[in-house]
Amino acid sequence: MRRAERGGQDGGLVRPRPHLVGTVVALVALLVAGCSTSDGQQVVGQGYVSGDGSLVQLAPEDRGDPVELVGTTLDGEQVDVTDWRGAPVVLNTWYAACGPCRVEAPTLVEVATETAADGVHFLGLNTSDGAAQGLAFEEEFGVPYPSLEDRDGEGVLALRGQLPPAATPTTLVLDPQGRVAARFSGAITEPSILRSVIDDAAEGA
Repeated sequence: MRRAERGGQDGGLVRPRPHLVGTVVALVALLVAGCSTSDGQQVVGQGYVSGDGSLVQLAPEDRGDPVELVGTTLDGEQVDVTDWRGAPVVLNTWYAACGPCRVEAPTLVEVATETAADGVHFLGLNTSDGAAQGLAFEEEFGVPYPSLEDRDGEGVLALRGQLPPAATPTTLVLDPQGRVAARFSGAITEPSILRSVIDDAAEGA
């Protein structure tokens, strides 16, 4: 089994610690319960845990079952990610008042726009906002892709496999078979790294 983790998006390669898997599983429950603070941190007891921008990638032989995710977008359309099999899919959890989400929005918009011609699909999962607030965020940042309204946490629960979301924002990259190939925990600030991970997912499927 090969699993690589890059700390802080600087390209440095470190090995993940075994106890992190259990920690991630515990944190996703807090995410679904809406325990995020306004800056994207997750409340755990009396302290906080936030995404640090780290990246975990899975080798093709280590990836789990394909993700099945269906929902209604902020503007009322139905989306089923299984319709997008055959190309990478990027899933991003966010909400409008989340500081790191606002920081990374231009990066996601840039990469989504550049990769659309290659058949890459982006989909947001808004974990907190009503439609009006979420759509205002999308208009402010020129977001070209849809987001599911996921205040009930059903969308996040559908991502509870090997690399579930453990902070807001979290970005998962699915390979063309729909399997999770990579996870960014925290804001993505380098477009080139996200593009590289998408390419890796496409080539390694």
